[in-house]
Amino acid sequence: MASNHNGSKIYIKPTSTVNRPAYYKAMQGDNKELVNAQLSELNGGSETVRDAFIGAMTMKKAGLGGSPITKLHLFKVGHKMLEAAIIKDPNNAEFRFLRLMIQEHAPGILGYKNEINTDSEYIKKMYKTLPDDVQHAITDYSKKSKYLKLGVS
Repeated sequence: MASNHNGSKIYIKPTSTVNRPAYYKAMQGDNKELVNAQLSELNGGSETVRDAFIGAMTMKKAGLGGSPITKLHLFKVGHKMLEAAIIKDPNNAEFRFLRLMIQEHAPGILGYKNEINTDSEYIKKMYKTLPDDVQHAITDYSKKSKYLKLGVS
């Protein structure tokens, strides 16, 4: 279950996978339509996986416009989902990568930057253990990141 913009619950039908290339394209761009499409399609995996991906994408959506109240609400809903997923699976480097991408671009006033260095170091440590499509997304992101420098090309 996830909440929509007015707080009511939305049922997300589970399927087996997340389309990571499409997901990370939406996360790294500023296209609201791609973000909305990913939110509509995010059905993959267990509740924890779903919450991590939907939470991060909801926070991404918060940064793409709307009223300040709506943006703050979306950020808080997404934050709660992503952090809950990380608490359930703290050793999941991909979840930490999702958090790092959000933290690096979140406005300072939100106070969501405490784990940037810890997450960056953990991602670098676990990089080679991640699936190829996740490694590719991390490599692409690291080329523009101030905090995540991999030393791979």
